[in-house]
Amino acid sequence: MKVFLVGGTGLLGSEAARIFIERGHEVVAVALPPAPEGAPLAKEMDLHYCDINKISDQEVNKLIKGCDAFVFASGIDERVECPHPVYEWYDKYNIKPLQRLIPLCKKAGIKKAIVLGSYFSMLNKEEYGYKQQLPQGLLERNPYIRARVKQEEVVKSFVDDKFDAAVLELPYIFGTQPGRQPVWTVLIEQIKGMDKLPFTMYPGGGSAMLTVRQVGQAIVGATEKIDGQGFKAWPIGMVNYTWRGFLKIVYAARGMEDERRIVSIPAWMMRMGTKKILKEYEEKGIESGLDVNYLPYIMNLNLFIDNKYAIDLGVTEDHIGKAIFDSIRVSEAVINGEVKLLGMKGE
Repeated sequence: MKVFLVGGTGLLGSEAARIFIERGHEVVAVALPPAPEGAPLAKEMDLHYCDINKISDQEVNKLIKGCDAFVFASGIDERVECPHPVYEWYDKYNIKPLQRLIPLCKKAGIKKAIVLGSYFSMLNKEEYGYKQQLPQGLLERNPYIRARVKQEEVVKSFVDDKFDAAVLELPYIFGTQPGRQPVWTVLIEQIKGMDKLPFTMYPGGGSAMLTVRQVGQAIVGATEKIDGQGFKAWPIGMVNYTWRGFLKIVYAARGMEDERRIVSIPAWMMRMGTKKILKEYEEKGIESGLDVNYLPYIMNLNLFIDNKYAIDLGVTEDHIGKAIFDSIRVSEAVINGEVKLLGMKGE
């Protein structure tokens, strides 16, 4: 199988490329320059440095010629700071590229597409039970979730009896890539202000989690197995952590006491601190993709995923604790100014 991959030097795309090649597939990839310094990119990958959103349709056609599958391991998530209106940025990087690229892929004879999405889309689906636990206004108040739901709708709209597609609804992901800044600097900035207190206040919920290697396995497994299945939205998770359990690893990685006390707080209490956050956003001239007055209700959910979906795609066990530890250690070094690494790009 020959795969066209957008995001070939990214944390997730580069790992998927490695596994594709390891399994005997070919990979033609595009990525924004520069590559992260020291990143172990598969030498067999046919990598082209360009902005997929700016090159012509003719140039895209040359890249996808002879390919069997399309993988979109690109875009931006809610942790990327964007100016108002933030939805337009998600539309630019997460939705519009698919509206353009999928028709080109279908015309070129490509039969299937795999798109990396977010498990926040699950919140809008009755069958998972989370929507019933949240206040009204989920999509109206959270541009990022609205955009991820729209992304799935767009992907599904292209499916027919000759074209299959899937969105992988991914949770929090841990792992490092040499030369690239982890997204978890945001978390360090959030909790650092409580370091002088004898305890840390944090929501009482939890989340599904994955390692980078597991995401790579899910991408490859989905690409190999989607044939004849029409449209699929696969929620992918292997380990479920409460925030309390997760933060224990975070504080160990930060070199703080192992017995750091974590106090779980309800949503109404978390909302008491949002005025400061909103003021900081205003000063920076940015809009959050997640409503800071709504987020506490999401964070107090146990947003867990049954690992049966991941296992069905061939995802195997990995050292999630070590992946969290390593991600936080590098994030801490960035925050402390010890290293300067390449940040996230809208590839």
